[in-house]
Amino acid sequence: MTEDEAKQIILDNLQAKSKTKSKFYLKDFYAMIPDMKNRDVKNLVNRMVGQGLLEYWSSGSTTLIGLKGMGKQHSEED
Repeated sequence: MTEDEAKQIILDNLQAKSKTKSKFYLKDFYAMIPDMKNRDVKNLVNRMVGQGLLEYWSSGSTTLIGLKGMGKQHSEED
């Protein structure tokens, strides 16, 4: 599987679930691409954050990841 295919799988999964959930734990990304090693998935997610496709959100004790610009906190900022 190429990196672009893995990115598309992640984006498709997040968009499909965006009506019910906007932020995900890193372990949720591992389940989306079970063929890849966890470390490779983590590095891919970090690159996607750097590219502006995804963003981190932290409550202070927990870090979640979601599509950039999605979620309740973004709708409140408008």
